[in-house]
Amino acid sequence: MENFKRQELDTELLNGYLENKDYVKLKNQLQKYNPVDITEYIESLDLKSAMLVFRLLNKDDCIDVFSHMEREHRTRLLEAFSDKEVKFIVDEIYFDDMIDLIEEMPAGIVKKIIRHTDKSERNLINEFLNYPENSAGSLMTIEYIELRSYYTVRKALEVIKKTGEDKQTIYTCYVTNEKKTLQGFVSLRSIVTSEPETLIEELMDEDVIYVHTDDDQETVADMFKKYGFVVLPVVDNEKKMTGIITVDDIMEVMEQEATEDFQLMAGMSPDEDEYLDQSVFSLAKKRLTWLLILMISATFTGSIMTHYEGLIGKAVILSAFIPMIMDTGGNSGSQSSTLIIRGLATGEIETKDWLKVFFKELRVAFLVAVVMSIVCFIKVMIVDKVSVPIALVVSVTLIFTIVSAKLIGGMLPMIAKKMKLDPAIMAGPLITTIVDAMSLLIYFRMAHIALGI
Repeated sequence: MENFKRQELDTELLNGYLENKDYVKLKNQLQKYNPVDITEYIESLDLKSAMLVFRLLNKDDCIDVFSHMEREHRTRLLEAFSDKEVKFIVDEIYFDDMIDLIEEMPAGIVKKIIRHTDKSERNLINEFLNYPENSAGSLMTIEYIELRSYYTVRKALEVIKKTGEDKQTIYTCYVTNEKKTLQGFVSLRSIVTSEPETLIEELMDEDVIYVHTDDDQETVADMFKKYGFVVLPVVDNEKKMTGIITVDDIMEVMEQEATEDFQLMAGMSPDEDEYLDQSVFSLAKKRLTWLLILMISATFTGSIMTHYEGLIGKAVILSAFIPMIMDTGGNSGSQSSTLIIRGLATGEIETKDWLKVFFKELRVAFLVAVVMSIVCFIKVMIVDKVSVPIALVVSVTLIFTIVSAKLIGGMLPMIAKKMKLDPAIMAGPLITTIVDAMSLLIYFRMAHIALGI
C-alpha cells in the first residue's frame, strides 16, 4: 500500500463484510486504506475478528499495521499467533522495531520471538539490549545502505538494488572502510544523477554529523531539530558505524520527553504508560510523592502566618489580601518558569545565558509589577475602602512579590539544568510553594515597617 493512498475508513462497511463473512470484499476494501487507519480499526475489534482481519492483509500492509499497534494489542495478537506467523513478523519487521517489541513484551512472548531468530540475530539483539536505556544505541537500527569510497556509481546502484528493499532508508547512503569506520555520506540523488564510472569518493561529503551510541536521546533529538535531519548515523567510540536513527523514531522520543516534562510540571512522577492502561493504585502512587513533598513544604507558609498572628490580630484587614498576593506571586513565577523551561528544551536558551535572562526578567517583572500595583492601589482604595497606609502596603508588597517571583521562576530552571536535573521539576507547584512563602514574608515585613505594629 502506497503511503499517499488515503480514503476515509468506513467502519460500518467493513463490519458488514465481516459479519456476512464476505472476506474477498473485505480484503479488497482494506487495501484502499492507510495502515494507520487499519490499525485503529483492528484495535477496536475483539481478538477473533482482529486475527481474521489481520490475516487478510497483504505482506507489506500487515507489517506496517503491526508496527503502528499499541503494546497491548501487539501482545494479544502475538499470544494468539501460530509459530509460522510469529516467524513471519520476526523476519519482516525492521530490526529496531523488533528491539522495541522485545523490550516491551512479557517474558513468554519474548521467548516466542527469540525462538524464531538465528544465532547471529540473537547476538545482535543481546548487543542492542545492553545499550543504556534512552541512549542513541537503544534507538538505532542496523538497516542502512553501506558503500565503499572506491565503488563506482554503477557498483553503488547494484548494492542499493540488491539490499535496499530491506533497509529503512536508501536516500542517504553511508561510506565506510573495511573496518567500518565512517568516512562520509552520499545522497541517492547524487548517485543516480552521476555518470556510471564516477567514484563514490568524488561524490561523498566527508563533513558528516553523527552521534555516539552512549549519547542521551535528548541530545539526539536536539540534533534532529537543529539540523532538520531525517536520518542520523550512530558511531561507537572508535567512530565505527553501528547504525542509524530515523526521524520517525526520534518523533516518538520528542513526544515522550514532552509528556515527561508536562508530568513533572504538574508535580507527578514521569510515566511512559498510557493513562487508561494504569491502575488507580499506580496513578495514585505516582502523584502522592510530589503531593506529600509540596504539602510538607507548604507548612512553612503556615509557620509564617503563625509567627505574625499578632500583627494580623491588630490589623485583621491584612488577611483579606493574602490570597490575592500569594496567587499573583505564584502566577508570575509560573509564567517565567514556563517560558524558560520551553527555551531550555528547544535550545533557544542555554545556561550560559543566565545573566541575559536575569536582566530581561528583571525589566519585564518591574514593568508588570508597577502596572499591577497601580491597579491594585486604585482597587483597594475605591472598592475595599481601606486606609492609604494599608493600600500602600498591599501595592508595594505586590511590586516586590512579582519581581521576586519572576526572577525565581526564571532562574530556578536554569539552576536545575546546570545541575544536570530536568528543568521541568522547577515548574508550577514547586515555584508556587516557594513564592507563597516568600510573598508572605515580604507582606508581613512591609506591614510591620509601614504600620509600626
